[in-house]
Amino acid sequence: MNRESYMKLLEEISLNAWPSHKIELYDGWLIRFSHNYTHRTNSVEQVGASQIPIEEKIAYCEAMYANYHTPAIFKINPLLDPSFDRLLAEKGYEIQHTTEVMTMDMKKMRLEDPLSVEYEYYGRNSGLPSCICFSNDIIIQLRDRITDEWISSLFRLNGTTNPTLRRIVPSMFKAIPKETIVAFAEIDGRTVASGLGILDRGHAGLYAIYVDPSCRHKGFARAICSSILAEAQKKGAARSYLQVVKGNTYAKSLYTSLGYQDFYTYWFRVKETGILHS
Repeated sequence: MNRESYMKLLEEISLNAWPSHKIELYDGWLIRFSHNYTHRTNSVEQVGASQIPIEEKIAYCEAMYANYHTPAIFKINPLLDPSFDRLLAEKGYEIQHTTEVMTMDMKKMRLEDPLSVEYEYYGRNSGLPSCICFSNDIIIQLRDRITDEWISSLFRLNGTTNPTLRRIVPSMFKAIPKETIVAFAEIDGRTVASGLGILDRGHAGLYAIYVDPSCRHKGFARAICSSILAEAQKKGAARSYLQVVKGNTYAKSLYTSLGYQDFYTYWFRVKETGILHS
């Protein structure tokens, strides 16, 4: 598979992995809306050929987001004609949230080795171990389903307090159509780290890696990622991908140490300032 084809595949499976609250298909463009939860779920993505003149399409999207009282946002990836990015710049759209896509051949993973693995099934659990123990008293728990409890803990870890988002985002997570590996770590019954693996077409996508400030730089993120990736490989995943915001040097260093390499970069063009979560 050539570079462009593989990039297209990653764009497709990342769309599957991260549903929006509302989606409209408009002449080959996906208009995604999620009350500003993230740029990715609240932007326009080009997924097919267009027939309508570009100026008319941009105006239509701007009107749609104005109706939602949110900024007009367009995702720009290397598959698009560069002239579209230049056109948005001329219209006053600013670059925000530049994101680096990293990939890895899972035969070359450099994971943290666990001290022990325990199996105690919860519901279906799809054969996942229930607890994976690492050094420094780090215990990672795995489940095969996204629960309300996990989402509530995620909100606390990533600082989501908006009542509307706390109402709609759980349905977005539960709308993920692919097999998931849900990871978390607790200390005294309180979740201090989270992670989510999403399996699709031989790939394992890493999402929602968060660690409580009190537990950062102590090995929790590495243990979370290692647990998800090891189980994804057992389930047949041959490659992995993730998306990290440019400038997040600690996360980038962690992912590089696990075996990920840079593949491509995308960014968002935003018409007006808006406060979005990462």
